[in-house]
Amino acid sequence: MTPTELAPTFFLAAIVILLACRLVGRVLRAFGQPPVVGEMVTGVVLGPSVLGLLAPGVEQAIFPDELRPVLYVVGQIGLVVFMFQAGYEFRVDRMRQVARPASLVSVAGVLTPMLLGVLLAVLAAGHVDMYPPGVPLLVSALFVGVTLSITAFPMLARIITERGLTGTRFGSLSLAAGALDDAVAWVLLAGVLSISAASIGPFALAAGGSAVFVVLLVAVVRSAGRLDRAVRRLTPENLLMAVVLAVFLAAWYTDTIGLYAVFGAFSLGVVLPRSEQVDAAVRTVKPVATVFLPLFFTYSGLNTDLALLVDSGVLLFAVGALVAAIVGKLGACWAAARLVGEPNSVAARVGALMNARGLMQLIAINVGLAAGIVTPQLFSVLVLVALVTTIMATPLLTFLDRRERRRTPDPEPEPVA
Repeated sequence: MTPTELAPTFFLAAIVILLACRLVGRVLRAFGQPPVVGEMVTGVVLGPSVLGLLAPGVEQAIFPDELRPVLYVVGQIGLVVFMFQAGYEFRVDRMRQVARPASLVSVAGVLTPMLLGVLLAVLAAGHVDMYPPGVPLLVSALFVGVTLSITAFPMLARIITERGLTGTRFGSLSLAAGALDDAVAWVLLAGVLSISAASIGPFALAAGGSAVFVVLLVAVVRSAGRLDRAVRRLTPENLLMAVVLAVFLAAWYTDTIGLYAVFGAFSLGVVLPRSEQVDAAVRTVKPVATVFLPLFFTYSGLNTDLALLVDSGVLLFAVGALVAAIVGKLGACWAAARLVGEPNSVAARVGALMNARGLMQLIAINVGLAAGIVTPQLFSVLVLVALVTTIMATPLLTFLDRRERRRTPDPEPEPVA
């Protein structure tokens, strides 16, 4: 397919994706799910799991193989802009007061699901055809463990913002722990890729590059005053261009060192000085995420075939992965929060939020697919885990809210004078 032929194909695919996302999102909104969940589900619906099963010719016509790299790249633009916005809305000042409990919750939320995932993968070896030939069992087991340890930080931030929970104790604790979780998980993923490549290079690059990146971010924070004065001298058009270039540069750097583009974009959003001019620039780029992020979900959905779960062994593995994911993340984060003295109402909500994996797990398994250490069966299992654990978050929070309201007695009416 030539570029001239690919252009109209891309436009048609984008139309189908955006309309389908809007339709599915409206249906799921009735069940209290945020728009990003609708986009995740739509991605799977448009792939071989639903559309490809019902009308394989239609799926291939709308999403030919030559189009998939284009969907991936354009989807990355939406993903990077979305994470930049999440970082810009992230309030660091509210994280300091929960730094200690967040650290313990993060450690528990990473180690427990990782150990359970590794154990599950090792036990399944030889019984289920899940792993690619030529890839050491250690690599496959560690990859499963790392992906189960990930928290969907963007999803978590979206839920907290949309429900007005930013100023709550459990909202702040979950945001801080989720950010730590994902940073650690991506360094661990770089380690897995290093083992897969039989080289220390990827891990050393990720660790060393991260240290350099932290130094650069600190420099940005310390020069906030000078940056603010420079921003005031720029025209809105030049400021918008400067912001876009900075976001893409940060995304390129972290992608190059193996931490993935989203972390560079998110980190830049966190440290960027706040002002009315910058606020306007951030609002201007927001539609980019709205339009292009669904393309990333569709790209993941095109690589997901839930029909592979019909095999009894794969299905059993999927159930085991779901149990390990929920117990290891929700249960461990709840227990850790209780251990540091948080009340049960806070700990339960922290566990419910941290259990969502959504977008970040999809990113990780796509990285594994590109690296050749994930089979279609394993990819589909991990997409299922991402979907189920993410869909669980909002209903769990609603259930906890209702239960707390039932337990809290109504205030007695004041006597009439």
